[in-house]
Amino acid sequence: MSKNTSLVVVNNQKNLPVVVNDGGIASYLEQIKKFPVLSEEEENKLVNDFVKNGNLESAQKLITSHLRLAAKIALTYRRYGLPMQDMISEANLGLMQAVKKFNPDKKVRLATYALWWIKAAIHDYILRSWSLVKIGTVAAQKKLFYNLGRIKARLGIYDNKELEPQVVKKIAHELVVDEKDVVEMNRRISGDKSLNTPVYQSSNDEIKEQIDTISDSRENIEAKVAGKEEAFMRRKILLECLSELNDREQFIIKNHVLTDTPLTLDDIGAKFDISRERVRQIEKRALEKLTASVKAKMAA
Repeated sequence: MSKNTSLVVVNNQKNLPVVVNDGGIASYLEQIKKFPVLSEEEENKLVNDFVKNGNLESAQKLITSHLRLAAKIALTYRRYGLPMQDMISEANLGLMQAVKKFNPDKKVRLATYALWWIKAAIHDYILRSWSLVKIGTVAAQKKLFYNLGRIKARLGIYDNKELEPQVVKKIAHELVVDEKDVVEMNRRISGDKSLNTPVYQSSNDEIKEQIDTISDSRENIEAKVAGKEEAFMRRKILLECLSELNDREQFIIKNHVLTDTPLTLDDIGAKFDISRERVRQIEKRALEKLTASVKAKMAA
């Protein structure tokens, strides 16, 4: 199979069902249920046909038979507040890459292999859509990012509205963060929390609504593990990019941005014998360099 032939499959998303908007998710899930789930024997036959002969029809069947898996994984990221149609589209692109790169000699099912490609595509989309430096680096913001949705659900809050002052105070006290951080984070990650939001159920492929699933308020284990994996990945990339800054830039970023007890600009200025405004300028330039470096590493 030639390299050009394999790339055609990845770019052939126009032949797949698409989500027109968030309201069309239920319709999309109904569409993809029409594609049959493959047996292991059928899957192996299609994989070998694609790998050895470059048969795009076999690749298309492999993709469509796993669209439900991609949708299921994408729907677990609803709390990130990003457009669901884009999230599913990114998940499908990850699925296509998995089919393109799948090696049948690994003796694993395509679904197992594709899961990691799908998650990687979604993580990349999230990192491209959010400010990595401002979200997920400071410990207090991490706690809010991963726990705000769970606490709101426990309090029976499922809409996008501004939080009541007493609710903000309660959440801030529970997570030991500032109330203004709670308000800001809620505005950032507020997505479609309607009680009628469709939720994909893999056990019998039926569609249920959020209201059918709110009795158990415990944190979802899969989301918790995914959160830890993503936090580790972000921290690793951030530390690598941070090391590319000079010593003064690193000190300013670490002690004014990436800490729960930041030094003032005046304190930092006194340390380096520069003005407060100069510190601010260096910090701004360092953040720009850091963000660009992070995006470049994610793209690589």
